[in-house]
Amino acid sequence: GELLIEEHLSPRKLKILAGVDDLQQVKALEMRVDTREISLGNFGVHLSNLRELKLNNSLLVSVRDLGTSLSHLHVLWMARCGLSDLDGISSFSSLKELYVAYNNISDLSQLTWLDHLEVLDLEGNNIEDINEIQYLQLCCKLSHLTVEGNLICLKPNAESAEDPDYNYRAEVKKLIPHLKCLDRIPASQT
Repeated sequence: GELLIEEHLSPRKLKILAGVDDLQQVKALEMRVDTREISLGNFGVHLSNLRELKLNNSLLVSVRDLGTSLSHLHVLWMARCGLSDLDGISSFSSLKELYVAYNNISDLSQLTWLDHLEVLDLEGNNIEDINEIQYLQLCCKLSHLTVEGNLICLKPNAESAEDPDYNYRAEVKKLIPHLKCLDRIPASQT
């Protein structure tokens, strides 16, 4: 915590955080940040081999706070970060796994640019319209999706009344036919 206060994530700071002299060795990094108080700078330029970044329980104003130099990242955790949207996620073009549970995300349109995405955790967000799921059709490699804890699990949209015949699993499977696993259960089980 104290380390991040006086300056953005300079190479010197990153070496201290990662406990290495050579930042090229860093393949995974876990930290908590508060971008309301401090800019991260474009820290990814110093971590060209970083493949996994865990920022759970951070305070992020926007995904854009992470800069645009993490295009080589494969796994990104941003659970419980106070995110209200995913604007800027398209600069993470190599992402295979994205964990953004327990935020306030309702718009999934930004995810259409993630061609390599295989695993997506949206548990406990603010997705109120089943039609948002159609954006994920374009993620042709998406095989594992978690949406439990969103309003779409109860009814198709915020305006509709709860319908005992409504089955969100069947609706999601219709929208993403190539999905293998939904909420940790085979997607074929509706």
